[in-house]
Amino acid sequence: MSAAELAIRTRRAAFNRAIAKGDAAAIGPILARDCVMITGSDSAVIAGRMAQVKVWRREFADAGRMVYLRTSESVTVSPVEPIAMEHGRWKGAATDGEAALASGTYAAKWREVAGDWVIEAEVFVTLG
Repeated sequence: MSAAELAIRTRRAAFNRAIAKGDAAAIGPILARDCVMITGSDSAVIAGRMAQVKVWRREFADAGRMVYLRTSESVTVSPVEPIAMEHGRWKGAATDGEAALASGTYAAKWREVAGDWVIEAEVFVTLG
């Protein structure tokens, strides 16, 4: 595993921990300033780091919120640009950790900026 792939997988694990803990502040540094997320069911587009952090804060404030876990299946690092593509599976479960309430696949584009890997774009697809 390359250093870049390890760094991306480490950042993904940090993102998962932030979601589990309900820590929106920890999510911000993992996102590029102009990142874009397309949600899994309704294809809502959430553009920009601040917009995404705001959505996460609102999500974390909901007593019935889901905890999302993204599990990376592959990370392909570009040999010519400081970018990478991650593919994986996601699931959302109630905070008690019981069975998944929703699940699917995702793709994320990462970019190395000033020595840190940040997410530029994520696309989620709900399959279950």
